[in-house]
Amino acid sequence: MMDKVLVTRRVFQRALDLLATRAEVLASPHDRDLRAEELLEMSAGCRALMTMPADRIDRAFLTARPEVAMVANDAVGYDNIDLAAARELGVVVTNTPGVLTEATADLTISLVLAVMRRLVEGDRFLRAGLFKGTAPMFMLGTDPRGKTLGVFGFGRIGQAVARRAGAFGMNVIYHDVEPLAEAAREVEAEYVSFEELLARSDVVSINALLNDQTRGAFNYQVLRRMKPTAFLVNAARGPIVVEADLARALEEKVIAGAALDVYEFEPAVNPRLIGLENVVLSPHLGSATREVREAMALLAARNIVAFLEGGEPPTRLV
Repeated sequence: MMDKVLVTRRVFQRALDLLATRAEVLASPHDRDLRAEELLEMSAGCRALMTMPADRIDRAFLTARPEVAMVANDAVGYDNIDLAAARELGVVVTNTPGVLTEATADLTISLVLAVMRRLVEGDRFLRAGLFKGTAPMFMLGTDPRGKTLGVFGFGRIGQAVARRAGAFGMNVIYHDVEPLAEAAREVEAEYVSFEELLARSDVVSINALLNDQTRGAFNYQVLRRMKPTAFLVNAARGPIVVEADLARALEEKVIAGAALDVYEFEPAVNPRLIGLENVVLSPHLGSATREVREAMALLAARNIVAFLEGGEPPTRLV
C-alpha cells in the first residue's frame, strides 16, 4: 500500500505529479487556509504533509496525528511549526530556502523605492482625477542615492536586498545575531548594533525570521529611535512589527513612512494603516511569481519523496 500525502493548498501540477510517483496524494478541495479541525481530519492516515505558512503544526496536532512522520513546509519560514515538538516526537521537518531568495529581495527593494518615491500615493492621486500637471515642488519623494539602508536579518534574503540597494547607490548596514563577515564583504555592508541600525538608517528593511527574539521587535519605543525622515519596510513576517504601534508612529510623524508585504494578524490589516497616505501595502507577494512558486512546491515535493524513499530530504530542518 502506498503512503498517503496531504497537500493543504492548490499547488502546481508538476509538484503533485512528482508526489504521485511515490505516494497517494490527497489534495485539499479548499483553496484557502484550512481550519485546525479540517487539517486534523484531512491528515488522518497520512505519513507526510505539504503545509503552508497558515497551517499550524503544533504539539497538539502532532500528538493527535502520530502517523504523520514528515512535514514539508512550502515556505522558507517555519514559525507555524513547533520544531521542538517535532524533534522530540521524531517528525522530520523541511522548508524551501534558496528558491525564493531573489524574488523576495526584488519585492523588498520594490517596496523601498515605492515608499521613498511615493509611487502608490501618486497612483491613487492620478486615479482620483486630481493630477493637473507637474510642478517643481509637486509630490517630492526621497532619492535613495547616498542614503543608508539598514538590513535587520542578514540571511540569504537580507544579503540579496543589500546587493540590490548597492545598485541604487545606497550604503548598507546590517544587524543580525552575529556578524557575517564574508557575506558582508561581498555586498560591502557594515555590521552594527541594533541601536546603531535604528539611529543611522534612512530605510530599515526587515528580513529576519520570526522567532521569540524577533516577535514584536519593532514596537513604538523602537520606532521612536529611528530618524523622523526614515522608512520601515517589512517583507519578512508580520508579527515582527506591532501594527498598532506602527500606525501610531506614522500618525505622529515619528517616522516618514512604511511599506509592508506581511501583517501581524494576516490576512487582516490594521485599518489605521489602510487610511494613511504614507504607507504602501501589498498582499504578501514576496515569492509570488509563477517560476518561484512552482520551484517552491517542487522542492517541498522532492523533500517528501526523498523521505518516503528512505533518503535525506534536501532542505531538512529537524
